[in-house]
Amino acid sequence: MNLPEQSDTYKTINTTSEGFYKDKGSKFLAFAFPVESEDEIKNHLELLRKKYYDARHHVYSWILDPDKGRYRINDDGEPSGSSGKPIHGQFLSYDLTNILIVVIRYFGGTKLGIPGLINAYRTAAKDAIEKNTIITKKIWDVFTVRYGYPLMNDVMRIMKEENIQQNKQEFMETCCIEFQVRQSDAARIRQRFELIYGVDIQHIRTV
Repeated sequence: MNLPEQSDTYKTINTTSEGFYKDKGSKFLAFAFPVESEDEIKNHLELLRKKYYDARHHVYSWILDPDKGRYRINDDGEPSGSSGKPIHGQFLSYDLTNILIVVIRYFGGTKLGIPGLINAYRTAAKDAIEKNTIITKKIWDVFTVRYGYPLMNDVMRIMKEENIQQNKQEFMETCCIEFQVRQSDAARIRQRFELIYGVDIQHIRTV
């Protein structure tokens, strides 16, 4: 049986964008941001709260990492499940990660009910996504390889054969190179270095 090829890409949005929805006087302003960290998310939330300080609700959801392992949903005072979850649902519908969407509501005086709120937050979030550009990014594994100077030729042969681009290098008595490779190639390339006695290779991070 042939196993499916390992995926080493993910989808996200290219830039910031805005969406809008209105129902029974209530206005829903949606803001979508590509993000890489929780600190970045916090900054966006703080800036929006300062700018739109007079709004009734700042509902948001975010998701991070290629495996979508980190995420948060916040209803900000709206009925549970009526607002943040529909925003998050749009991430899943478009298969997105590394994205934050904040939907700011100005109350129009008429209650929308749970179905109305779900539709409003979902539609505003969708509008923000559709006014953006969805891009596909590669997932890279970053390694350091350390070795004695006499092993230079063996290491460099692999670097050349695999067309590996170096990030950093130190050539002293003990040499060190930092490089990154596509995640789908990482296990094979790592094994090649591990077969050279005296070479130490360590995974540093995934980007």
